[in-house]
Amino acid sequence: MTFRSALLAVSALATSLSLAAPALADAPRLERKGDTQQLIVNGKPMLMIGGELSNSASSSAAYMEPHWKRLKEMNVDTVLTPVSWELIEPTEGTFDWSSVDSQIKAARANDLKLVILWFGAWKNSMSTYVPAWVKRDQQRFPRAQLPNGQGVEILSTFGGETLKADQRAYAALMAHLKAVDSKDNTVVMVQVENEIGMLPVARDYSAAANAAYAEPVPAELVNYLVAHKDSLVPGMRRMWLERGARTSGSWDELFGGGDAAAEVFAAWHYARFADQLAQAGKAAYPIPMYVNVALNRPGRIPGEYPSGGPLPHLLDVWKAGGPHLDFLAPDIYFSSFVDIVNGYKRPDNVLFIPEAHNASNPTGAANAFYAIGQLDAIGFSPFSIDSVDQDPGGLKDAYGVLQQLKPYILDAQGTDRMVGFKPRQLYDETLVYEPETREVGPYRFTIAYADIQKPVAHPGADLSQPGSAAAIAAAGGMIIQIGPEEYLVAGQGVTVTFKPLADAAALAGIDSAFEGKFDASGKWVPGRLLNGDQTHQGRHIRLEAGKWQIQRVKLYTYR
Repeated sequence: MTFRSALLAVSALATSLSLAAPALADAPRLERKGDTQQLIVNGKPMLMIGGELSNSASSSAAYMEPHWKRLKEMNVDTVLTPVSWELIEPTEGTFDWSSVDSQIKAARANDLKLVILWFGAWKNSMSTYVPAWVKRDQQRFPRAQLPNGQGVEILSTFGGETLKADQRAYAALMAHLKAVDSKDNTVVMVQVENEIGMLPVARDYSAAANAAYAEPVPAELVNYLVAHKDSLVPGMRRMWLERGARTSGSWDELFGGGDAAAEVFAAWHYARFADQLAQAGKAAYPIPMYVNVALNRPGRIPGEYPSGGPLPHLLDVWKAGGPHLDFLAPDIYFSSFVDIVNGYKRPDNVLFIPEAHNASNPTGAANAFYAIGQLDAIGFSPFSIDSVDQDPGGLKDAYGVLQQLKPYILDAQGTDRMVGFKPRQLYDETLVYEPETREVGPYRFTIAYADIQKPVAHPGADLSQPGSAAAIAAAGGMIIQIGPEEYLVAGQGVTVTFKPLADAAALAGIDSAFEGKFDASGKWVPGRLLNGDQTHQGRHIRLEAGKWQIQRVKLYTYR
């Protein structure tokens, strides 16, 4: 195959992937592909290149009016937007859909998709988005309590009327979405509540909660632990096995008492509440639904962070208690992004990052490339996207590259033809930037997070300079195999070398390396043919720091 015919073949692939005729009236769904899942919208796979609005943005159509166009211009295709219970049901039983409908209308006008964030009983642990008629009736809608009996601004999971009222409102929202959007699929997913968890103690200490804590651990949870004994997350497995892997008994007996057992108890009841909410919503309109989580800080005890959410050590409790939830998603504001997302990518849990560092954070784009390229994430979304849409910086360029690559990413998901990479940082922001290797097709790639022809600056150096810790932390990218020896290498701040896998004595060379881009139709538009100093005389592929780009590379083997 000639170079020109290869270009035409790949262009045809992009066109077929991007222009496939949608199935009519199919609800958005998750569908298995290889070893992962994809979000299917309008009959074809979708990658959410997203941004989450600030908490109160969606409450005002006037505030949002100038933002929709700017979000589209910064290469966002999916907006995560709150819908609050207090706005849609200000009077019990009477619904006002104006805040929902205005967002759907604006999203459609700007060719954007929406993920609805249901701010119902809980938002960031607290219950401040519930209607006034819920806030003021503490008899009907009881609060969680501290050990001394003091109520907190958090509704109790043991309020039966709270669950019923939240279910009715949520089901009404889903029924409304079906009525106004089932043909267009502007809304592709819904988040159930927001960052559930108990504060400032590990669990609710109300009379109803204390009575439930005195009861045996539910059989459904125990049966799950038994069935998944060998694959439980390390923290849960250790907690249960160290106490004899009991198959019956109290929360203290199975999980050791204290805050540890209290947090498992809280997680179970939060999961059951969220699951029943999702079940009611799916009965009205069965599109994908998930729960997000505010992560725990190392060294903190439950209650110092939101206790009982779908945290890394509690994922199994949530999987047992939430079978109607499609997946669990981490909100990530810590530097240890790589470690966190690897814990949430599981055979039973597709990866989605609904909320991450503020959109202006320079590491955000690299995080997106890693999650999507390495772990088949179905989407990535930095927080407060409306605050940066006038000056999006590098995020716009990075998102532009992802938009160009989208057909190839979707085609490669669930296969071994795509990898992602970025420097690993620890929670304390220690930077681990040693070269990494990835195997794709017939070659092993080594990725260095600096120009290997130049010394790497010490992490204490001027952070504005190339080679500094800040520049290295913002580096990242992905490699997608598109032919037997042909690859798309995309990202910034990396140097890539290569070695044949099949023959230890052989070497790899660069047949050709073009910088370029895909135009709106999916056609590859080549720029410079790189050689000489740009490839270190044929030794490596270099994507310079601060410039998100794509290089189309063909390799060959020689002795």
